[in-house]
Amino acid sequence: MIIIAEKLNGSIPSCGKAIAAKDESYIKDLAKRQADAGSDFIDCCASVEKGELETLKWMIDSIQSVTDCPISIDSPDVSVIIDAMQFCKKPGLFNSVSLEGDKIERAFPILAKPENEKWHVMALLCGDYGIPKSAAERIEIFEKIMAAAKQYGINERRIHIDPLVEMLCTTEDGAGVSLILEVMGHIKKSHPNVHISGAISNVSFNLPVRRLINQAFVVLTINAGMSSVVLDPLLPDLRGMIYATEALLGNDDYCLEYISAYRSGVFADK
Repeated sequence: MIIIAEKLNGSIPSCGKAIAAKDESYIKDLAKRQADAGSDFIDCCASVEKGELETLKWMIDSIQSVTDCPISIDSPDVSVIIDAMQFCKKPGLFNSVSLEGDKIERAFPILAKPENEKWHVMALLCGDYGIPKSAAERIEIFEKIMAAAKQYGINERRIHIDPLVEMLCTTEDGAGVSLILEVMGHIKKSHPNVHISGAISNVSFNLPVRRLINQAFVVLTINAGMSSVVLDPLLPDLRGMIYATEALLGNDDYCLEYISAYRSGVFADK
């Protein structure tokens, strides 16, 4: 499982406050703890109205001063991400593209360049009209994104597809979860080399004891083919659930990864 650590995001109040105050020690400490917890990418999202590129540079420099963990440059503005790529010492995750506007047309030519061939990219299954309400619409967007990736020669193994996890409590019968699992099933069957991703905690917004919903959801999504996940890596129960599920599904020969994670302290509070 590819872990994309989510905590360095300005939309989170505590992090937003630290970014506004240019609290470098906060950024460094959180980056190091997330890296030490075994993250594969550290998400870096400024979430500011002005000076986003400059803020991202400051955040990226701070992160890279304490860890060499690859960075997920997270912004709704594709141009900002393209400009911020130069600040990264190693290839990371371009987060994100979608069928909204001309994001694909601007991002994919950059990602297709030989010097950027090791960069991964997150693609959201939405377009100019927001988040589609049906699985069929999201699958249609997925196929268009994959066609564009093929056109630009971007290897499927570099692509992380986010089917857009929504709040469980907004649907009467959990239809949102069924929709997500249907989309994941299609992706897994039609393009098995693509990474299925998503923000696990989105499903539990506005519900009590959110950790239980998140843990149950991660089991369902891994079973549906999820191989890349955006989460808080400092939550040992959630990380443990991922290792346990992969072992039970036969994705961990002789449970070696589960045992190794236990010995390295992944299941202990950080």
